[in-house]
Amino acid sequence: MSALAWSLLVLLSFLWGGSFFFVGVAIAEVPPLTLVAARVGLAAAMLWAALPLLGVAPPRGARAWRAMAVMGLLNNAIPFALIVWSQRTLPSGLAAILNATTPLWTVLVAHLATREERASPAKVVGVLLGFGGVAAMMGTDIAGGAAAAGWATLAMLAATFSYACAGVFGRRFRAMGVAPMQAALGQVTASAAMMLPVALAMEHPWRLPAPSAATVAAILGLALFSTALGYALYFRILALAGAVNLLLVTFLVPVSAILLGTLVLREALEPRHLAGMALIGAGLLAIDGRSFAYASRRFRP
Repeated sequence: MSALAWSLLVLLSFLWGGSFFFVGVAIAEVPPLTLVAARVGLAAAMLWAALPLLGVAPPRGARAWRAMAVMGLLNNAIPFALIVWSQRTLPSGLAAILNATTPLWTVLVAHLATREERASPAKVVGVLLGFGGVAAMMGTDIAGGAAAAGWATLAMLAATFSYACAGVFGRRFRAMGVAPMQAALGQVTASAAMMLPVALAMEHPWRLPAPSAATVAAILGLALFSTALGYALYFRILALAGAVNLLLVTFLVPVSAILLGTLVLREALEPRHLAGMALIGAGLLAIDGRSFAYASRRFRP
């Protein structure tokens, strides 16, 4: 990859790693559905305002909007709500580690849902290693009766499964002639339309105490930087370096999330969490395949 692509990739990892930090700050005062509604609502408003500057036309056609509504449900509404709910129990760094299991689910979903992306033996090994890491992190919680942590971990895994389904579903936009930024705008707009009435009906946010300045700043950072700007960078890197190189962000997001959680929120991860992260990382390397291919060429007799 070019130096520009690497720079944007590192910046995106900080923005997405920062989302776990922002949620960790805001969830203490704002209930989960309201926080998600604020995140996607503000992000949608920013993207609509930026359309003239980006030179992008709004999405058109009922068929495209139906597909973007499904994408908004799978890629925003469901996973965002599950992640925020889980972070009431889990440290932000651990949530980011579990978020890195998204490619593991993607291998399984793509194998079952597509003909062209069957799971190779290396990918199967990667999936087994990755979920072995998850089991290592969950094992003590389940054995020790920590039900809250166990359910929160399952919620994170359900969120990453939803991301994987969205990744496979979203491949149809290219054939439909929907530009990447239009897809991003459409899915965030659709998820905002879903989450706002749900949050209003279930959590009555107007009755909540006024949030602190730190919480307001965290919500703005979550919406503007981790969501709106994050999507813009995501599609820019996709155009510059391709989908395979874009997956490298999965390795980097937990690093920034753990650093922010440790230095600012004073969170601590146990050794089993780091061991689980190592197994998930090994699984991702096996799925990616490039490091093993390079090693086999480098050390071939």
